[in-house]
Amino acid sequence: MLSADMTVTLVVATLVLGAGTFAFRFAGPLLRARFALSPKAERLMATSAVVLLAALVGTAALMEGAELAGIARPAGVAVGGVLAWRKAPFVVVVLAAAATAAGLRLLGVP
Repeated sequence: MLSADMTVTLVVATLVLGAGTFAFRFAGPLLRARFALSPKAERLMATSAVVLLAALVGTAALMEGAELAGIARPAGVAVGGVLAWRKAPFVVVVLAAAATAAGLRLLGVP
């Protein structure tokens, strides 16, 4: 059980972090007009967002903790990726990816 001091500290920290998050999100549209990025910098920012997302997907698809996830999960992600690339409906992409991974695990593939 938390003591009264810890509860107050937790509430204050939550409020400060919430206010900071709001300030960052609010500052973006306000400051956008004041700063002009070159077209090259804007392309670099867009590309870096895609690279970061791809790295996150790759890490989540291939790793489980500090070890490799096996074959079933990356196979499911690959099936979902191909279907998304072919512009399949989102529900079909998710269900096919899950069914692929589950089917492989049912067959004993790690």
